[in-house]
Amino acid sequence: MAGLTIERVTKRFGEQCAVDALSLDVAPGEFVALLGPSGCGKTTMLRMLAGFEPLSEGEIRLGDRTLASRGRHVPPERRNMAMVFQSYALWPHMSVADNVGYPLKLRRLEGDTYRRRVAQALALVDLATYAERSPQELSGGQRQRVALARCLATDPEVVLLDEPLANLDRHLRAAMEQSFREFHRRTRATMIYVTHDQSEAMSLADRIAVMRGGRLEQWATPEALYRRPRSAWVASFIGQGSLLEVAAGRPGLRLEEAALMRGLTAIAAERTQPVLVRPEHVTVLAESASQRSLRARVESATFRGERYELHLRLESGETLLAYHHSALAEGQGVALLLHEGWCLEPDA
Repeated sequence: MAGLTIERVTKRFGEQCAVDALSLDVAPGEFVALLGPSGCGKTTMLRMLAGFEPLSEGEIRLGDRTLASRGRHVPPERRNMAMVFQSYALWPHMSVADNVGYPLKLRRLEGDTYRRRVAQALALVDLATYAERSPQELSGGQRQRVALARCLATDPEVVLLDEPLANLDRHLRAAMEQSFREFHRRTRATMIYVTHDQSEAMSLADRIAVMRGGRLEQWATPEALYRRPRSAWVASFIGQGSLLEVAAGRPGLRLEEAALMRGLTAIAAERTQPVLVRPEHVTVLAESASQRSLRARVESATFRGERYELHLRLESGETLLAYHHSALAEGQGVALLLHEGWCLEPDA
């Protein structure tokens, strides 16, 4: 199994730069998510990996093979990659088994080898008993698993997934996330997964490339992105939280409770910087709590099932998101303890 290298890859459409000098090193068997808002370049990057789009600059390598550069473009069918599309792309007149086996027929595989590869692929996605059914008889999640089995049948070195869960409802997406995790555990295939949904990326990927405007904002594990975002934009895009202005410290520093509270209450600080505070690091207390706490007013309380989500207004005028076990009235005064924050670059 080979690693995938993306080295300063750029794609331009006329004057528009869709991907700008993107570099990533993907380890063999790694599950990587390309995450970002619409128009950030993630799907364009996936299409360049697949060979559907030539790159403008840079290089793509799979192991020691160069797949794309300014002077070279290996066509899709010779890259030993497979792709799962958002729309499933299943032939309605073919059975499930025939859909899975179609790329094998194009490679002129027949007989026992063909049947064994199809059966193995269907077994990997738990659809062995659905081989003779029509795609129209399947649920959306089952159709997506057929598309995944079709990829597996060709034994690709890399599986590319273009927002594969976008057409599914919320509960089915959660079930399919578990299916993808189990599939990756069984196969250890190298997977590149494009999504705009940060919860999908965080739950599935070993590492995430966060993209914005064609550029790489941060390349890290899900935990590092959540706990140590590089910029205010990444902090607001990954998970929920509040950005508060605190007496300046060193960027990239985690503030524990005492230092964070001192920074928030410093009078006439010469310099301030944004600090990310996640809602789970806020304790909401009665307004009569100790003097070392902050004061705030409740602007709204939204029921989220297992908890209430509070939007609070600090005395400084800043807003803060917090979780609480019960509803609080709009306008009610509260005291707050902030247990942890992450310092960001002032100009991020």
